[in-house]
Amino acid sequence: MGDLEQFHLLRNIREINKINMKFDPSFCHNEREVESKLIVSYLLPKLGYTLELWRQERKLNRFRLDFSAYTGSELKTDVVFEAKHPDKNLNDHLPQLKDYMLELQIPYGMLTNGNEIRIYVNTGDNIKQKFFGWGRKIEEDIDEINSLIGKEKLARELNLIGNNMKIIAVYHNKGGVGKTTTVVNLAATFSKMGKKVLVIDLDSQANTTFATGLVNFGDEEKDDLKDSYIYHVLKHRKFFSISEVARTSRFSSHEIDVIPSHILLMKAETDLNQYEYVKGLLAKKLDVVKDKYDIVLIDTPPSLNLYARLALITADYLLIPSDLKPFANEGLDNVREFIEENNEFREMIGSNPIKVLGVLPTKVSTNARFIQATLQKRLALVSQRYKFEIMNSIIFERDDLAKCTEQTVQIDDVEIAEPRSIVDFNSKSKSVNEFQTLADEILEKIEAI
Repeated sequence: MGDLEQFHLLRNIREINKINMKFDPSFCHNEREVESKLIVSYLLPKLGYTLELWRQERKLNRFRLDFSAYTGSELKTDVVFEAKHPDKNLNDHLPQLKDYMLELQIPYGMLTNGNEIRIYVNTGDNIKQKFFGWGRKIEEDIDEINSLIGKEKLARELNLIGNNMKIIAVYHNKGGVGKTTTVVNLAATFSKMGKKVLVIDLDSQANTTFATGLVNFGDEEKDDLKDSYIYHVLKHRKFFSISEVARTSRFSSHEIDVIPSHILLMKAETDLNQYEYVKGLLAKKLDVVKDKYDIVLIDTPPSLNLYARLALITADYLLIPSDLKPFANEGLDNVREFIEENNEFREMIGSNPIKVLGVLPTKVSTNARFIQATLQKRLALVSQRYKFEIMNSIIFERDDLAKCTEQTVQIDDVEIAEPRSIVDFNSKSKSVNEFQTLADEILEKIEAI
């Protein structure tokens, strides 16, 4: 775009904004009018993208994008807007948008012919529709559109890196409620969304270490974890940094770093309890890598021990998975007391209280009668009796969710565990959508808190 053309375009936008022009799709008779009247004159200003934050017909790699918009000074495309002729079927152009978003790693995309408006999100290996609306009703929908791809909203969402690294503990003092399943598949989902993820296994049972594929030896003699795992991070103030101990996991097609655990961690608790510095050391070491990760997920033991305490002292946020059965519900009283106890310590060291995201229903039966009757009663009980907020997301009990961590591979005469994330094991599983919904809800809650 030349300087003179850009000058006239800017002047036109300013004039349009002065009279608060509304969009009418009946005035669009071709693709150019969809671009000028809907995208340039209406949407970009409404969404907060000033002239220096978008480009028209920008060439990237082998593609030429109709419009690319940015939330910051770097010309890193955060949203691509594709305009089509009003008579065109948008389904015919969806593969093209998908190619743009996946190859160029663009988080959000809009596809419109003026009559229909669609917004898609990049899930890592596919794109998922997040919004559908009619051009004639855009005034009614503009707030929802802004909540998805508005400049200010995206600037907050996509700026999770650096000082805004988010640490989430996944904890319940009742075992068998799906903590590990939640951690590893949520990590894979965040990674496919383009987030840089670190998983920390603080449970001596090392289920997360196994589920992320790090137990890849056939017998104990080949165990290479015992010499460098979470214990060493906690014990040594000057050695065993996060970067030194973290291992890249093979359980997801998108890289995830994991600080492994080990069965020996159980014996180490008495030793670590002797040192007062242990309580703050994990947070201190994570602060060193705050520019490396967007999300840190901490899996915890089902207890009230030192390792669970460290998770609640270190994390910014707490997610509480629960199958909502009686023993799990009764354990919520212990969880609340444990939160309050650790918040007192956080106050002593100058940290804000941990923010509770909510109780996440997990391992929920897919039986329709159960969902309509029993589940609703259990959900109400959690909020009414135990005073915890319930997440809107639900993780149902499904065969493929269980099978994905049971995968093995035969090497010579030895069968080696080869677990996979649900998004890699069966991308069409309903569980994939459930974890995507959960990831979206967590990001929304983090933004709102």
